Amino acid sequence: MQLTLLKAKIHRATITRAEQHYEGSVAIDGRLLDIAGIREYEQIHVWDVDNGERFVTYAIRAEENSGTISVNGAAALRVRPGHLVIIAAWAQMDAAEAECFEPMLVYVDAHNHLTHTGRSIPKQAA
Repeated sequence: MQLTLLKAKIHRATITRAEQHYEGSVAIDGRLLDIAGIREYEQIHVWDVDNGERFVTYAIRAEENSGTISVNGAAALRVRPGHLVIIAAWAQMDAAEAECFEPMLVYVDAHNHLTHTGRSIPKQAA
């Protein structure tokens, strides 16, 4: 049996551009891609924290340390510059691999610069 687990996420990144008339994808600061372990052209899910929109596309590499998070193509109609998004990538693995797997969690500031990373989502108090 194959399981699909969260591979990586970039948490609460700020949209810097929304370019409707550009070939569809999300351009992401290359340094953030490297830290998260997300490959160029890899499928990603994007969730807009501000309006609840969700869509699936692929990542493309933007200039390193640029802070760029640019949503392009039709998906640009679902977000606005300044919106916060969560960008997630997934991996398939068997149950044995899943037992010891931990995702890469990347946290950024308002300018999409790395603040810290983690391997598990903090537990919320009940």
